[in-house]
Amino acid sequence: MAFQTYSLFVLSIIMISFGHVENRLNLLQLQNDIDKLKADFNSSHSDVADGGPIFTERLSNWTERNEKRIILSQIISMYLKMLENTDKSKAHVRNISEELHTLKESLSDGSKKIEDLKDLTKLQMNDLKTQRKAVNELFSVLQKLGDTSSSPKRKRSQFQRLCKC
Repeated sequence: MAFQTYSLFVLSIIMISFGHVENRLNLLQLQNDIDKLKADFNSSHSDVADGGPIFTERLSNWTERNEKRIILSQIISMYLKMLENTDKSKAHVRNISEELHTLKESLSDGSKKIEDLKDLTKLQMNDLKTQRKAVNELFSVLQKLGDTSSSPKRKRSQFQRLCKC
């Protein structure tokens, strides 16, 4: 039962956060499809609860809308990867896959950001040419960091001056 709630919760967050719930019937149909998928995977097995949730706990760490787009695009990719090896002749599998593909398309900017992060981890920072390039960009990077970190403070202080709270 906990896994049912968990799956619907994750999918609901994804759909509601990005405006893909046209009506409640769509979500109810997905719930029925997810219930069938749970039966396919025997998700009521006792080991499902071991180790806690795999996605919802991570979602709580991503609070801003743009941040959530990044993590949700990756989570959707994981679901799609999982469904690649399932029986596509089943209508519920096709319906879930189609909805996930639609959501993934709407989060394409998040996927690009994930690729950027992966590319960064592949940089060879012990390579002299990479180090030279990085040093040349250091001031620009610090300027951008200064721009992003000072802007929320400025907004807050302006609000405090305007507000007679």
